[in-house]
Amino acid sequence: MKFTKMHGAGNDYVYVDARSLKNDWASVAVSISNRNFGVGSDGLILAEESSVADVKMSMYNSDGSQGEMCGNGIRCLVAFSLINDIVPKKDIISVETLAGIKHVTPIYQGDNIVRCSVSMGPPEFNASKIPVQLDHSVPIIDFPITIEEKTYYVSMVSMGNPHAVVFLESPVDDYNLTDIGPKFENLEIFPNRTNFEIVNVVDDANLKVRVWERGSGITLACGTGACAVGVVARLKGLISDSVNIILPGGNLSVHWDGNSEVRLEGPVESVFEGQLL
Repeated sequence: MKFTKMHGAGNDYVYVDARSLKNDWASVAVSISNRNFGVGSDGLILAEESSVADVKMSMYNSDGSQGEMCGNGIRCLVAFSLINDIVPKKDIISVETLAGIKHVTPIYQGDNIVRCSVSMGPPEFNASKIPVQLDHSVPIIDFPITIEEKTYYVSMVSMGNPHAVVFLESPVDDYNLTDIGPKFENLEIFPNRTNFEIVNVVDDANLKVRVWERGSGITLACGTGACAVGVVARLKGLISDSVNIILPGGNLSVHWDGNSEVRLEGPVESVFEGQLL
């Protein structure tokens, strides 16, 4: 099985053209993601046939669970699909995901795809659709949750997958994300678990973020997480329509005018190609 390892701002996945392949992909994701005994990645992403879009993205986390959407992953999938002639070269590529059809615009430097912009869809605030087991139909902003005798003020939104966002006064670099991240991910109020983002406000155009991803743990970047943070920051009046999200693996640009779709832009990069024996 041939593969390509790619990353978007350090959020790395193994990409496979699975149009003619059958496999236990959850098990493959676990083994291939292992950083000591496998290729090493945050998960596995497949390019598959679609009857409703140019290509279908199937995304598996490093623990084998399937994700609905991945903002960094979908950018790299489009680059992978164009490089390997899975989709025709055109201005906008449609991608079928478990979170609906997304539209991706590749950005070229010469003949090379260096970035992509993604229409991520509108944010979802209804508690039942995030999902979170709270009686809310309006945005859930700064909801108090106590973990280990510390109260966090949590904002919740779905970008095709669930997110819990917390703004901190203390530096995110010093936060014990390794211990607290899994506790947030597995809170009983989140029936499908959740992604967890911690945020520092640098200024009204820049936010510094670290992420605990559901099913993968700490990652260097998260595209849907960056979108969730941007949406919450705008609702809280901390930023205007556009913001630069500073993550450990690089920067992502998020734009949301408060009404329409969220737009995400960021880099794509191939790391290496290989073949599993």
